[in-house]
Amino acid sequence: MGVTDSEECSLLLDEKLLRFMDQLELLEDKRATLNSLIEQGWFSISKARYSMGNKQVSALQYASSIEPLICVHTRTLDNAEVEFCTERVTQGKESSKDVTSIENVGPQEEGIRRRNKPKKGVTEKDTANKASDNKAPEETPITKCGQNPQQDPLKWFGVLVPQSLKQAQTSFKQVIELSAEIATLQAAVLNTRQELKNGMKDKLILQEKPSAPQTDNVLD
Repeated sequence: MGVTDSEECSLLLDEKLLRFMDQLELLEDKRATLNSLIEQGWFSISKARYSMGNKQVSALQYASSIEPLICVHTRTLDNAEVEFCTERVTQGKESSKDVTSIENVGPQEEGIRRRNKPKKGVTEKDTANKASDNKAPEETPITKCGQNPQQDPLKWFGVLVPQSLKQAQTSFKQVIELSAEIATLQAAVLNTRQELKNGMKDKLILQEKPSAPQTDNVLD
């Protein structure tokens, strides 16, 4: 019975080891792709700085208030493993708000405004007091469309940006998604390594157990 348990434990260890090697190989490939994308992105930024100027592509062009366009979430799977996933924030609602706010700026009356002359018997002082009473409440300042925190970052550097800057943005977008995949795979590698350690301990315990003694019938 002990030999059978040891064989089953060895088979499980072999399966976990093969899975561990596959995960390491996949992780190495994804890390190489990540490094290649980062190098490509920085090279594209260098080309954009060469064509536009160093001062035109720097942190000086960042918006005053910035909100992330991509969020990273974590969730626990049924097998107790952690998965990292990315979610892109939509800009539809924010852009519609900005358009509405810009349209509301300015006088709401149409046509030529007619100046009301004071009636007879009404002094200029009374007219001024009445105008101050009917004065509209002060409006809160409205942010410009260019200061939208969820705006496309490419517009921070101008309307017509070079193609190299767009390529840099595409590369770094792929880097974010690939980083989430690498984090998920890294967590899976750590879990598999822990399972291997636990399996080796169980196998050693089974090997150290003494086998059942065999009793011989001795005839007097």
